[in-house]
Amino acid sequence: MIVTIVAGIVMLGILVFVHELGHFCVAKLAGVKILKFSLGFGPKLYARQWGETTYQVCVVPLGGYVQMLGEGSGEAGEDGELTAAEKERSFADKPVAWRTAIIAAGPLMNLLLPFVVMPLAYLVGVNMPAYLDQPACVGYVVTESDGGKAGFVPGDCLLAINGEAVASWNLANQALISHVGAPLKLTVERGGGTRIVEMAPEDGGIEGLQSLGLLPQQDAVIGSLAPGMPAQAGGLLVGDRIVAIGATPVVSWYDLKQIIQTGQGEAQTYTVERQGERLTFAIKPAKADGNGDAFLIGIAPQQAAVLKRFGPVAALQAGSERTVELVKLTLVFIQKLFTGNVSTKSIGGPITVVQIAGQAAQTDLAAVLSVLAFLSIQLGILNLLPIPILDGGHLLFNFLEFIARRPLSMRAREIAQQIGLGLLILLMIVAFYNDIVRLFFAG
Repeated sequence: MIVTIVAGIVMLGILVFVHELGHFCVAKLAGVKILKFSLGFGPKLYARQWGETTYQVCVVPLGGYVQMLGEGSGEAGEDGELTAAEKERSFADKPVAWRTAIIAAGPLMNLLLPFVVMPLAYLVGVNMPAYLDQPACVGYVVTESDGGKAGFVPGDCLLAINGEAVASWNLANQALISHVGAPLKLTVERGGGTRIVEMAPEDGGIEGLQSLGLLPQQDAVIGSLAPGMPAQAGGLLVGDRIVAIGATPVVSWYDLKQIIQTGQGEAQTYTVERQGERLTFAIKPAKADGNGDAFLIGIAPQQAAVLKRFGPVAALQAGSERTVELVKLTLVFIQKLFTGNVSTKSIGGPITVVQIAGQAAQTDLAAVLSVLAFLSIQLGILNLLPIPILDGGHLLFNFLEFIARRPLSMRAREIAQQIGLGLLILLMIVAFYNDIVRLFFAG
């Protein structure tokens, strides 16, 4: 728990530092006087004056800020007015182009950071699921999915997507992401022959083949057990292969969820293979209070992984391509969130960030860098949304000022800021609610 919290705070601190550093550097370049550079909010833990700027770290590590002269409270004289010399270094008195550059620099730094850290992740080596490099042959089809409705069956192998050859799961996933929003024409091999399957999935395949309901073969072998959950308490062990639940045979991992839910929480007999023997255990699933009527036993699959290291040039290319993919996925997610195609339950807050960071910190450096890149992209794009109080809202004000050739009235800004603050508070409430539900009620 301590490792998780510390890792989350450190990772969040890095993202905030990079963001505020963007504002700071461009403001300095524009000749703006920086009064404070703060990591965190609230009471100060540490503060030091260097030159004309106070650098500080505060108690609440959920953000930061760069306070510039002429932006809010500054160093105005007793009459509240800036002197002529101060106006030359005031943020508010800079041309709209400079103010726009200063504001945009923060989120742009967050969007640039992944182009540095993702290549580093590929350089040190990334653990990738082994199936990603294998032919895109379907091991399981979700019945009510787009793939199921299109007629896919286990054993089908994808050869091409919209005329683009796909020799592996990884290439197939990349092809789907590149064709998000477009109708799909899939070339499928079945029983030695080929056929064309056409579909227009609702999400366009934003999460690759999985979002179409097409999954690789995944044996029902337990890779990990959740402490205190029914599977561990009932006697199951890591490495057990589940071959049947009651009288229902288990062919793949994906069968488990449906069989468990069908049992409606009643105790069932689990037959497993362990070191050449078949053993049976009576296990009663636990209800996931935060997820409707779902039931859980607390197991995760065993996934074969391979460590892949890339040379400098290949790492740069692979890291950059992955960063572009993550940007596309984030933009598609936000678009679908606003159109109602994605539930607000998908939104996570600081607690989720800390959990993700902590899990990454307990694996390897590549995982840490990948998570850092992913969170940095989300922070950068979130801040560019045209919502007053965010950087994107200020950029919108500057754009309107440029078009009208005069600043918005103070009254209009105040109203917009109040609306933006209300939206941000609402978003934070949703995020914290989801965090708490996941933490305490998601089984």
